[in-house]
Amino acid sequence: MNHSSNSTAEVIGLEGQVAIVTGAGTGLGRAHALALAERGAIVVVNDLDTRPAGSTEPMLVDEVVEEIHSTGGQAVVAPCDVSDEQAVQDMIAHVVAEFGRIDILINNAGILRDKSFGKSDLADFRKVLEVHLMGSVHCAHAVWPYMVAQGYGRILMTTSASGIYGNFGQANYGAAKSALVGLMNVLAIEGEPKNIRVNALAPTAATKMTEDLLEAHELSRLAPETVSPGAVFMVSPDAPTKTILAAGAGVFATARMEESQGVFFPEAARTPEDVAANWDQISDMSRTVQTASAFEQTRRYVVKALHGVEGALL
Repeated sequence: MNHSSNSTAEVIGLEGQVAIVTGAGTGLGRAHALALAERGAIVVVNDLDTRPAGSTEPMLVDEVVEEIHSTGGQAVVAPCDVSDEQAVQDMIAHVVAEFGRIDILINNAGILRDKSFGKSDLADFRKVLEVHLMGSVHCAHAVWPYMVAQGYGRILMTTSASGIYGNFGQANYGAAKSALVGLMNVLAIEGEPKNIRVNALAPTAATKMTEDLLEAHELSRLAPETVSPGAVFMVSPDAPTKTILAAGAGVFATARMEESQGVFFPEAARTPEDVAANWDQISDMSRTVQTASAFEQTRRYVVKALHGVEGALL
């Protein structure tokens, strides 16, 4: 395996493309915005305006835009709360009015309200869902008709290992991040015939959201910039679709959902006791099946039922 830079690889260029990055004032969003601008994209830098009332200090997004401008890139500020549906619609309408198109959306905005489930405040739980899940829904729903009309679009959700595998104290965050994988799966299917590719990024990085969770020497390895190359590829013209890319510390991997082969039980032997007695075979993941859609799973089960042999792996 060649781990060095491959000079023969085709350069990924995004010149003339319009890219929106939410939560781009700091951390991963900032790194993604800078990386997209470096490749020639016009970057719409979104985040909350967190300044005190009456403040004349620049917003964090202003600083990101200035940083992009200083290197010759193109960027504009678009502050809004992604959990506010109308604010998102207004932002997208303004972007289209100014640039005429939207090619890339990276849903990155997020918050943490970590607490064990039994001690969780449900208002905080809902707020995490509103920002991570509904914020991504609002943005994707707003850009969707423009991407359909132009016959091109790239959307990247930000999921998390907490949503894929679980993590203590993050029931709200994990639920939201897992839901984004479900959203990605459906939008990838619906978007494929329209040349809209939808993926998910599962990053681990040193940001304000993780600085209290890791040691200093670990944080130094997890700069957001170690993730952004993967993000740029996942919104590029040659990106895959319906794919989860895990990334952090310069490591890139894909994650996916799989099923065991499945065991058919005839009606006369379809009891909880039969399931228990055959659990080792049912849960055998030595040979797995990848499923393209929920209906494909249904079809596979029906075929097993029509042609199955009791206890057989089919």
